[in-house]
Amino acid sequence: MVVGDFATKRQLVIIGGGPGGYHAAIRAAQLGLEVTLIEKEKLGGVCLHKGCIPSKSLTQTAANFSGLSYYKQMGISVPEATFEYETFTNYYSSVVTGLQKGVEALIKANKIEHLTGTASFMSGERVGIDSGHHFEMYEFEHALIATGSSPLLPGGVKLSNRIMTPHTLWELNGLPESLVVYGEDYFALEAAMAYKQLGSEVTLITPGDGFGLDSGIEKELLRVLKKNKVKVFRKHQWESAEETADTVAVTLSKDAEEKVSIEASHVLYAAGYSPNVDGLGLEVINVERDENGFIVVNEHSQTSVSNIYAAGDCTIGMKLASKAIKQGKTAAEHMSGLSSAFNLSLVPYVVHTNPPIATVGLTEEQAKNEGYEVKTGQFSMSGNGFASILGQKEGLAKMIIDAKTDVILGIHMMGAGAVEMIQSGTYALEMVAREEDLAYPVYAHPALNEAWLEAVESVSGKAIHVPPARKKEKSTV
Repeated sequence: MVVGDFATKRQLVIIGGGPGGYHAAIRAAQLGLEVTLIEKEKLGGVCLHKGCIPSKSLTQTAANFSGLSYYKQMGISVPEATFEYETFTNYYSSVVTGLQKGVEALIKANKIEHLTGTASFMSGERVGIDSGHHFEMYEFEHALIATGSSPLLPGGVKLSNRIMTPHTLWELNGLPESLVVYGEDYFALEAAMAYKQLGSEVTLITPGDGFGLDSGIEKELLRVLKKNKVKVFRKHQWESAEETADTVAVTLSKDAEEKVSIEASHVLYAAGYSPNVDGLGLEVINVERDENGFIVVNEHSQTSVSNIYAAGDCTIGMKLASKAIKQGKTAAEHMSGLSSAFNLSLVPYVVHTNPPIATVGLTEEQAKNEGYEVKTGQFSMSGNGFASILGQKEGLAKMIIDAKTDVILGIHMMGAGAVEMIQSGTYALEMVAREEDLAYPVYAHPALNEAWLEAVESVSGKAIHVPPARKKEKSTV
């Protein structure tokens, strides 16, 4: 290893080339900063190579495959379809490669210095970069940590070609005959439903009672999972896993007494993450972290060391690429002298199941726990005209409203179009919309978003495509 004799000066050094890192790099370059971006693997990070893009390629493939049966009812003759896993992996790999080249081109076009290596802090103004055969020292005015996180595994369990995490699932070379999914986040749900629709036998196990969604959505989700013949075990804790040449037997416990063993050809463990901060030298700069090691940041993405920022999954809070992107751009703007800040109270949460789920704001339960007097409206997608045309009538739309002020508190949807429509819900909540603000506009017809109008109107019993509630007959006795 060759060690550089002096430190190269840069206004901004970014560690990590995922969504948070490269968005921050480009925004900072747009604002005139000299930027060095350090990534030890490939630009795009986990989101591009092991997360968002592969997983959504999987869910879209599953949705397309399962939807072929409806074509025949439309008069479209479709020969018997088959799913080829190798072709699928080639497909998503080509998507990933194309997007990675796009990121690389943007980094180059914005004149950002891109280095491949491992970085660690030497002090609050210096970082060392080890490329394997060369060591460089960089002196910075500002630094951004965007190193992401890694999936956890339970004690005593090792990764293999049968026991996987969300990051190693993409090493499969074929469709699992049977799959146990342990977890309760969006990735667990997406994988469970997608592999079932592609032909695997799937068992979904959650350590808690549900998936953290509104009760109305949870109920519909469980119904859809049952209809798709996904076996669901709730409130079951992981005990152990025993792997043989052909199977994995997972032992679970419920209420610390009841034991159950489930056998499958493959297991996906998707229950928790740890921050990628080992070896960064955070102890040298004394950056504040929480009890699980995640970096504490303020609304400007600043850490406890004012010239060092952090963004994405290595920080406290939700693990979403959308959060990383917002934090990264906010950090770049703030260190450039702008008064930028972020607020994560209204981040849309989406699950690319089939049908998809999208929510923003408070659930009914959260609103009540926060002391609101709540009124709700709900509408089944089975009553939506365009959903009937698409043959996608599963799901519902639900509105959570403050009964005293008529302010919208939360919007929740499961059904076709939910992912794209939820941004309108985010706008509504950001602008403190009231019930009448969603009920007054003219809605296109036929359209999926009419489900929102019906959900809002159902609050006051005005929904057209909802049968009137039956009135209890007065006793004549």
